[in-house]
Amino acid sequence: MSFAQVYTRSVVGLHAPQVIIEVHLSQGLPALTIVGLPAAAVRESKDRVRSAIINSGFQFPNRRLTINLAPADLPKDGARLDLPIAIGILAASGQLEPETLSGFEFIGELALNGELRQVSGSLAVARAIKAEMLAACKNTEQDSPLRQLIVPCDNGAEASRVDGVTILAAQNLKAVCNHLQSLADSSLIDERLEVVQATAVQSKVAYKVDLADVKGQHHARRALEIAAAGGHSILFTGPPGSGKTLMASRLPTILPDLSDEDALEVASTYSVADSDYDYGTRPFRQVHHTISAVALVGGGSRPKPGEITLANKGILFLDELPEFDRTVLEVLRQPLEAKQITISRANSQLTFPANFQLVAAMNPCPCGYDGDGSGRCRCRPEQIKRYQDKLSGPLLDRIDLHITVPALPIADLQNAQAGETSEQVRTRVAAAHQQQLERQKKVNNELSPSEIDKYIHLGAGEQQLLQLAQQRLNLSARGYHRVLRVARTIADLADSEGITSAHVSEALSYRSK
Repeated sequence: MSFAQVYTRSVVGLHAPQVIIEVHLSQGLPALTIVGLPAAAVRESKDRVRSAIINSGFQFPNRRLTINLAPADLPKDGARLDLPIAIGILAASGQLEPETLSGFEFIGELALNGELRQVSGSLAVARAIKAEMLAACKNTEQDSPLRQLIVPCDNGAEASRVDGVTILAAQNLKAVCNHLQSLADSSLIDERLEVVQATAVQSKVAYKVDLADVKGQHHARRALEIAAAGGHSILFTGPPGSGKTLMASRLPTILPDLSDEDALEVASTYSVADSDYDYGTRPFRQVHHTISAVALVGGGSRPKPGEITLANKGILFLDELPEFDRTVLEVLRQPLEAKQITISRANSQLTFPANFQLVAAMNPCPCGYDGDGSGRCRCRPEQIKRYQDKLSGPLLDRIDLHITVPALPIADLQNAQAGETSEQVRTRVAAAHQQQLERQKKVNNELSPSEIDKYIHLGAGEQQLLQLAQQRLNLSARGYHRVLRVARTIADLADSEGITSAHVSEALSYRSK
């Protein structure tokens, strides 16, 4: 037979659409042509594949080869197509049985000696296979068999985290071919690849830091707990060395554990971005103030996830907030509200998740010591105003909790008792988080205005308190809704069904701007 079909996946954004590799052998001068919008890495695969086939003990056909990557209008990039292209060539030239290929999908980069190298996006590929087959089951109302996925050994543990998808890991091209040949010849059953067993996930995620490291700063610790319970954004303002960065880095340790689906989503994002990730932990992305807008939101000619997507289900920490370029900060407005970011290019449009908590820190003035009582500040009023005006009103309006962090006296550092540990605080946060999920299926910070009217009810006294606060603080409609969300979170932490004046007053105390 001179024709073969092999199934694989491309990675576009965070999705992995199916790609069918069609290989045809025809008469003519020896040549290899790849069509179907291949990127440079895919076009160069023909040289890697040729060497890998020969060095694995197979014959490379001395005929005209045409390889079509369908669908033709879908961009294909990366070296993950090396393995399926090699399998397709071997099947089309009669060295493998083409009938055995229909039950498999292949991804993997080939070395010149036939070894398989790790590729990015294997977790996204496995999730796409499962999602596609589940959709097929719903449409046909009967079980559809999942295709088995063959990956390099280094990708086996990652891909096996997706429940219900059979993952086979191979060391080299020869091992993959032996497995396929064993399906047609029962005498070669010993050559079959073993199914990769999913590694056990730790029941408790171990963080290297703990909230107990923070001494004093009870007001800021309380705000941190509220932010964790309701998914709220927070801005710390205080002099250098007051503990702003220390507290921000401890926020992931008091957040509720990720659900299995959320952990897979986060791990899949990092797999596509080819970044290291400690499975099950909340992402904590601390970005430098020199970052560009494209690096923050994602982009490129073939859009890749940016920092706000890598912080999905976790924390995006912006230290020294006024030092960031204003145009970079302004791109945060839409993701903070919509919880997703859409990147448009001339021939494509991709949507990335951006459900992160913004934690920011800043000094009150350029030197950092305005208002600390020591008299060290030498900044002129116009300098302070110019420094603070770098942050726009609309951006500040989107931040729920504005916290002033005072300088900590040395005596408190020496004599202060150890505060609550992350485990103790996480217990209260998890209980409040569970209340929110049972009541409204989402955290308080994600409530829409209509959902606020449905789930948040105020008495006459609380309404009057908010009216007075609106006149004094000049609250916008957005600010009003954010105060209500924070008050609801405070009530949940207190295990209170209703919202009292004390809860509203505390929420207003965090709304200085």
